Amino acid sequence: MNGVIKENPVLVLLLGMCPTLGTTSSAVNGMGMGLATLFVLICSNLVISLVKNLIPDMVRIPAFIVIIASFVTLLQMIMQAYVPGLYATLGLFIPLIVVNCIVLGRAEAFAAKNNPVGSMFDGLGMGLGFTLALTLLGAIRELLGTGKIFSFTLYPEDYGMLLFVLAPGAFIALGYLIAIINHLKKA
Repeated sequence: MNGVIKENPVLVLLLGMCPTLGTTSSAVNGMGMGLATLFVLICSNLVISLVKNLIPDMVRIPAFIVIIASFVTLLQMIMQAYVPGLYATLGLFIPLIVVNCIVLGRAEAFAAKNNPVGSMFDGLGMGLGFTLALTLLGAIRELLGTGKIFSFTLYPEDYGMLLFVLAPGAFIALGYLIAIINHLKKA
């Protein structure tokens, strides 16, 4: 469970910045992207751990990418069928899970060297950490930008700061979150 706080992929390791900054305009979007990545992480880590001895070293990375892409494709079809609104909102970022450095990095660093159960739990820990970070960042941006969290109004939208819903707000909010995490780690 190191991936949840101690080695959080977003707030500590600074991995996966593209979906982190691109999809967190709201808490729902952040949670949706995090859960999608969590699913791919758990499933791909499990399968890679099971077939690692069958894959020649020469084609290891391409084989990992094919396995990850298979789960992303499955995820896309499920999201299109059951949560089309979220799928439309996340758009291009769902297929980009295939090349997300968190997913490929965990496949290479952990799943390819460990047993299936440990690999599944590694995917769970990293995925939960990623989901937590994206949801938190999305909630902060949504609150500051629109006065809402998970679409529940906390104050009138007229008092929101549009900057936080836009791209620069993602950088500002993430920077402050990382600063807070670093301060808490030192304390």
